[in-house]
Amino acid sequence: MPSPRSRAALLSRPSAMLLAAALAASGLTAVTASPAAAATIPVGAGSYSDTRPAGTSGPTTDTGAPVTPKLGPSAQGKPVPTNDWWSSLAFQRYGDNPWGAPMYGHPLTYQATSAGLDIGYPTSPAIVGDGRQYEYAHKRDLTLGLTGLNSPDTRADAWSDWTVTPYWSDGARTLRTTIGHGSPYVYAKGGGGNARISTASAPTVFADQGNVLGITVGGHHYALFAPTGADWNVSGTEITAGLAGKDYFSLAVLPSTDALATYRKYAFSFVTDSKATWSYGGGTVRATYGVTTQPQEGTERGTLQALYRHQWLHTADPLTPYTYVSPRGTMKVREAASFTTSQRAASALPALPKAGGTDAARLRGYLNEAANAADPFSGAVDTYWTGKALGRLAQLVPIAEQIGETATRDKLLGLLKGRLQEWFTAGGASGFAYDRDWKTLIGYPASYGSDTELNDHHFHYSYYVYAAAIVAQYDPGWAADSAWGGMVRTLVRDAANPSRTDSAFPFLRGFDVYAGHSWASGHQGFAAGNNQESSSESTNLSAGLVLYGAATGDTALRDLGVYLLTTESEAVAQYWFDADQQVFPGSFGHDTVGMVWGSGGAYATWWTANPEEIHGINVLPVTGGSLHLAGDKAAVRRNIAEMERENGGPAVEWRDILWEFQSLADPAAAKAKWDASGGGYTPEAGESRAHTYHWLTTLDSLGAPDTAVTGDLPTSAVFSKGTTRTYAAHNYGSTARTVTFSDGATLTVPARSTATGTGTGGDPDPDPDPPTGNTFQLRTGGALTTATGGTAGSDTLASAGGGNHDGTPHQPLVYEARGVNGTLRSGATTAFRLQVDAGTAVGLGQQARVSYDLTGDGTFERSETYHYFATDPVAGWEEYGQARGLKSATGTLGDLRGGTVRLEVWSAIGNGTARVQTGTDRSVLVIPYQ
Repeated sequence: MPSPRSRAALLSRPSAMLLAAALAASGLTAVTASPAAAATIPVGAGSYSDTRPAGTSGPTTDTGAPVTPKLGPSAQGKPVPTNDWWSSLAFQRYGDNPWGAPMYGHPLTYQATSAGLDIGYPTSPAIVGDGRQYEYAHKRDLTLGLTGLNSPDTRADAWSDWTVTPYWSDGARTLRTTIGHGSPYVYAKGGGGNARISTASAPTVFADQGNVLGITVGGHHYALFAPTGADWNVSGTEITAGLAGKDYFSLAVLPSTDALATYRKYAFSFVTDSKATWSYGGGTVRATYGVTTQPQEGTERGTLQALYRHQWLHTADPLTPYTYVSPRGTMKVREAASFTTSQRAASALPALPKAGGTDAARLRGYLNEAANAADPFSGAVDTYWTGKALGRLAQLVPIAEQIGETATRDKLLGLLKGRLQEWFTAGGASGFAYDRDWKTLIGYPASYGSDTELNDHHFHYSYYVYAAAIVAQYDPGWAADSAWGGMVRTLVRDAANPSRTDSAFPFLRGFDVYAGHSWASGHQGFAAGNNQESSSESTNLSAGLVLYGAATGDTALRDLGVYLLTTESEAVAQYWFDADQQVFPGSFGHDTVGMVWGSGGAYATWWTANPEEIHGINVLPVTGGSLHLAGDKAAVRRNIAEMERENGGPAVEWRDILWEFQSLADPAAAKAKWDASGGGYTPEAGESRAHTYHWLTTLDSLGAPDTAVTGDLPTSAVFSKGTTRTYAAHNYGSTARTVTFSDGATLTVPARSTATGTGTGGDPDPDPDPPTGNTFQLRTGGALTTATGGTAGSDTLASAGGGNHDGTPHQPLVYEARGVNGTLRSGATTAFRLQVDAGTAVGLGQQARVSYDLTGDGTFERSETYHYFATDPVAGWEEYGQARGLKSATGTLGDLRGGTVRLEVWSAIGNGTARVQTGTDRSVLVIPYQ
């Protein structure tokens, strides 16, 4: 979001990109509020209004005319997830375009027109905007519709987690299509005309099977599917088919012409719902992405789904050889109605822990500077800048307590409560109003289109939720639903509602569960689709949910926050920072983007070309929820190096944000920059000297965050310096608890306290560098490590459920080592010994697969599946090894260069759980490398 000095530029500057960026916040005409008397809706001790303040505006077109949701007959009255990849179907931003803007589903792109749905598959990136933006722009290959269709508009008629059903009707003809992220299919239902496919150029027919037609248009291969008994007719660029008395047809984009038979199998298995489910436990987040299908003919209920990079990097489910090009890198195809991902959970702390390198007297002075300022809120009046001020002050509360400054702590808490309560009470100069048409809560005074465009609610409200979480940590009574917690939860319902059945707010308004990140624009009215700039303000909301849920004992809300934070952290690493250097086109000369678009990404912000802000906007605010940014330290270093190249030297304006970012990889270097400044700089608007000094000195003392190790409590983290790991956790509970980390270390944390320690029985090697050696221990939490000295533990293998999963992983335990370098040893083969135990269960068998990704790009060049091991029904460890023999193997081995080694273990047969031992040299994988 813009800084105060830049707001005028944001409102007036012309577009420097291919897109019409001036649409971001273009000085819209206010719409006078309804003259009807406002009603106050009480929520606990707080309240909001059901009517906008006089003289303010709700959602409008670009000319300032009021606008209401554009919905089909099946969607009337339903809450619209406004900030989505397809939102322009419902939000008509431009008076002369009632059909909507281009939509980027990936691999397909779409744009609705009066004649139906334009469809494209962009596979070649363009570098535009003086080299500052890459895009796979929508380009029509063909249009799907009905003969004669001429609809005056297109509406959103149904939606689920990542699919949407646009609706067309001209009175005589009606068309519905279902499209979605990852779907190579477009499913169509219509009446009043024949199926019609109009191509952008004369198609080449490569297969004609009556009701199935294979065509190539613009170098892309498509299959058209009409009902059995129908026949496609090609005449120039017009392709039509009668529907044989039925109302359905479909098409698919094919990865190759020889895939036609596979794609034909699922052509009439229409997707009717898409849903993500998640769980958190033991430091791991698991999520399943599934679709519901309805066969239009036959009985097939499966489908094909293309997984984004952030998904296939974390799934053990089998994938087909089929792939697609996308702005997010290679998409890989799964032949099933669902897939599951498993990730180490991202950490969120209320503050960095106390460390010896922080001078208490100096910190005390900085705290007093912030707490005793003449105006601690720096003149903030609107939702965004008030939020920034709340976030700045909230960061200081736990820091003040760490050094015993309880008076300062309580003063800061008082400031937070006072300003939150002002906003949480209707009728004052600031507050929230509910829009019945759009089913959203808007804060007034609004800013940056949060009212007229429904932009950025997750950005703005993140600061309120985070500040409320800090208050709840010290005053649980304040956060009770009967007190002020009810209004906090109402903001959560608006920005990140966990409920799919809430009639007042949509499910996860801005978070796109399949894309893995949020979208900021509320209308998606751009040629490049939707966009998000400050991914870090989005993760700030997720971290706030973790802390608020933990502080109030709401584990469901906490776990929602863990899922969102963990998922988006991987998306940010891949799509904003190109952590694996596998996403950005080779012709794009940047290591990071300030903005992600549906069509690609841009080295830019909405308001400035200043490199400091381009790099910093995806870092701020820096909090205990920012530790996930340390997940790829090489990417952090590349990011800082590029900023300094583009900037012509070190940061000047946002130096504190960028110091803090650098400290996630190189704490000593960042601290040296602070020392050189002598504190003589102007803090970024959401920062303070106190917080920056505390952050830099703490990490300089403890080392950078070690995200390879996780605790079984989401409010825990690990830091590594040299050969020492420091474990930290905050316990919100009323009794002491022991946190167990994935390297075997434990930490006992008193009730309602933060504790640190070097662990009991932990692995002393922080392993910041690629593994060395060829023998890997298994560690609970999913790690393979060459370090020794772990503590024996075990992981539970899920039951085979009475099924036969011989050769096919079923809910496997997955252990990985990344960044592995090694030279293949001639004649050597994989070896392993795994201690397994089925207790007294009869008829169980455990199976292992070892896979090698030679370059770490996510493609496993070699996989080896071993025959399963039948365990006996006597309690006690048994040894399963490679001597059982290979069941199957694919691919060939080569040298490892920053590669990934993966071990999967699962129950192949049986109807009970088993265990595999971890943390000892008795359960190891030995790879054939030196």
